[in-house]
Amino acid sequence: MADAASLIEDNEALSKELAADLGGLDGIVGFHIRLAHGAVYRHFSETFAELDLTQKQVSVLWLVSDNPGIAQTDLAQRLYMDRATTMGIINRLQARHFLRRGPSPEDRRRKTLYLTSEGDALLVRAKQAIWSHERWLKGRFTKKEIKTLMGLLDRIHE
Repeated sequence: MADAASLIEDNEALSKELAADLGGLDGIVGFHIRLAHGAVYRHFSETFAELDLTQKQVSVLWLVSDNPGIAQTDLAQRLYMDRATTMGIINRLQARHFLRRGPSPEDRRRKTLYLTSEGDALLVRAKQAIWSHERWLKGRFTKKEIKTLMGLLDRIHE
């Protein structure tokens, strides 16, 4: 069985080979963003396979940890997700005993979120996986390039 590094190298070689056959697509920025997103997503999925978490689930756990008692609606706004998607993620994390809901002290109609002890422990493991994933991603750039890339990406999503 091939190790992850050799699979990544094989993938990169194949990507370069296929790029020669892209024709007019090679000049389309959105196409390259999609390819980059796909590569990052694949690596993330491999890194998180044993934790059985998605990118959105990790983001929810992390934000709830940083903001105990955050309202579900505020969480959705901060993560730029619609309410239905956010509710589905929260329901799945709660079913796995990583999150718990509580009433808001200010407004009983609003639900607040807290990590359980199981959620705290999982987030510690998830952060270790995130740092591994980030090392892989940032290892492709210099510190200056990372700063530039972050600024450019901010311009797209802001």
